[in-house]
Amino acid sequence: MPGDEEGNRGRSEGDADDLRLMRLVGRGDTTAFEELIQKHQALVAGTVARMLGSNSDVEDIAQQVFIRVWKSARRYVPRAKFTTWLLKITRNLVFNEMRRTKRRAHVLLQPEAGAEDPPLKDDLNLAPDVSLLETELQQTIEEAILQLPETQRMALVLRRYEQLSYEQIGEVLDLSVPAVKSVLFRARSELRSRLNKYLT
Repeated sequence: MPGDEEGNRGRSEGDADDLRLMRLVGRGDTTAFEELIQKHQALVAGTVARMLGSNSDVEDIAQQVFIRVWKSARRYVPRAKFTTWLLKITRNLVFNEMRRTKRRAHVLLQPEAGAEDPPLKDDLNLAPDVSLLETELQQTIEEAILQLPETQRMALVLRRYEQLSYEQIGEVLDLSVPAVKSVLFRARSELRSRLNKYLT
């Protein structure tokens, strides 16, 4: 349809494909819905896990995101990229979960001391103390991110792990580009202060 082609001009091929799938999902096409899930489940589940910690109900919340997509498909109007809209749904559910179970937001699963050797220690030929330090640093980074306020955390996750532009992050979080830059600056400053002993 020429009208559809016109509407998709300037959009990426991936986004045009998302719109095609959403039109089909809006008509109740379950195959198109499954294809949409396959295409974007890594983005949704990855964002949820980084926002809530890997010991949270990542699958359950990711599933809720796609249930909302299914329920909203008939009314869906593409005002922004599909992934931006998808991440807004993810944001809402994640923020709700964070507020509902605040005490879990900064709890990490800590492996018991000596429970397992650092992975790939021999392959990488690292001294045990170097390998241990890397594991500790990674855990400290994750813990520091989990302790950031929700908006800072979301902005950092979208920028650092999903490589979203300031404009896209602003759309997801309903912020202006200068506000996004300010939020990211505060988040990075907070992380730097928490990770200071590793940076000196």
